Amino acid sequence: MNEKLGARRWTALILIGLFGQFAWTIENMYFNVYLYNTISEDPGYIAAMVGWSAAAATLTTLLMGALSDRVGRRRIFISAGYILWGLSTAAFGYVTKENAARLFPAANAVAAAAVCIVVLDCVMTFFGSTANDAAFNAWVTDVTNEHNRGKAESVLQILPLISMLVIFAAFDGLTKEGKWREFFNIFGVAVTAVGVISFFLVKDHPQLEPRKGGVKELLYGLRPSVMRANPELYLSLAAFAVFSIALQVYYPYIIIYIQQYLKIENYALVLGVVLILASAASVIAGRYIDRVGKLRFAVPATFVMAAGLIGMFFVRGSGAVMVAGTVMMSGHMMLSAALSALIRDWTPEGKVGHFQGIRMIFAVLVPMIIGPNIGAAVIRNSDSTYIELGQVKSVPTPGIYLTAAIILLFCLLPVFFLRRREK
Repeated sequence: MNEKLGARRWTALILIGLFGQFAWTIENMYFNVYLYNTISEDPGYIAAMVGWSAAAATLTTLLMGALSDRVGRRRIFISAGYILWGLSTAAFGYVTKENAARLFPAANAVAAAAVCIVVLDCVMTFFGSTANDAAFNAWVTDVTNEHNRGKAESVLQILPLISMLVIFAAFDGLTKEGKWREFFNIFGVAVTAVGVISFFLVKDHPQLEPRKGGVKELLYGLRPSVMRANPELYLSLAAFAVFSIALQVYYPYIIIYIQQYLKIENYALVLGVVLILASAASVIAGRYIDRVGKLRFAVPATFVMAAGLIGMFFVRGSGAVMVAGTVMMSGHMMLSAALSALIRDWTPEGKVGHFQGIRMIFAVLVPMIIGPNIGAAVIRNSDSTYIELGQVKSVPTPGIYLTAAIILLFCLLPVFFLRRREK
């Protein structure tokens, strides 16, 4: 049935999705800066925070996604999760060396504060993954269908970019002035407020019912029998995994590349133009994903992204980087929207929450382990260096984009097999 989303669901999708991305942007881009600037310059703490947070996100989504299926509720997980997510985000501004010294007088204040940051990041990730990765993503699958998921996904794909633009343009100055407590409080209160609003805005799908299952159901999606029974789903996940690996080859190094290799000082302007133009292209393309079919759309989207990556390999000046970057990011968001919608289409009914954790394994955990290491191997061949966190490191070179383009083309293999099964 071609059921329309309606104004209420669109409002919930955009509001809850956007403020969740505000919290994730702060977690991914600012917590490490706060730790480095105010507590410790030891890169080991940052590495520990990133690693433990990724593990916490995946395990939480597996557990809480399955639990939301079992109790047959999404709204309470979204609302309570966002409220606690906001409070834990605001709490970061109160973790200081001085406070750690008062709480743990017998311990080294720097080490105690750094450990508190790592632990609090895992707590914050638990609430965020419960609310956003598990419950909200499951709810989006519940209330969309194969006729409107492409359009919904195209909107969801631009929300991370909008969050970065808003934070960079309006709030980054607070961090530069050292007003970290105010910075974290603003977004912590905002996310908590959205959690309260979501309780009245979100309605669970009427066909969502409690499901039976024990602890063994947590790994339901990793059973060989389940994989054999749902080949289209796992082919879609495989395509997304390859796409995400290609993305992670260059994405962690993109700002460093622009700053250190291209020597472009106004990188914020360059990235701002790229994000705005790519967001507009994604919204326009979203009107056609459902019309032409997600699989058919995924093929040209792959080539658009690959063309942008190859362009980034060659360009050097600000203007050329804006053009190639726009093509690259437009293809990235269009392909991500098409593949994400495919995954939702093939997710078995009644097991939507269970498969949010499986999606995290394919889309986040595995790519974030493989992709950056491939990028690092390419970068190590360079003789150029830069200083980061007191260490001499190699400068990212254009090779990361060419390598990403080659890897990206392999996502056409599972798409090809999906096309054959569709026919």
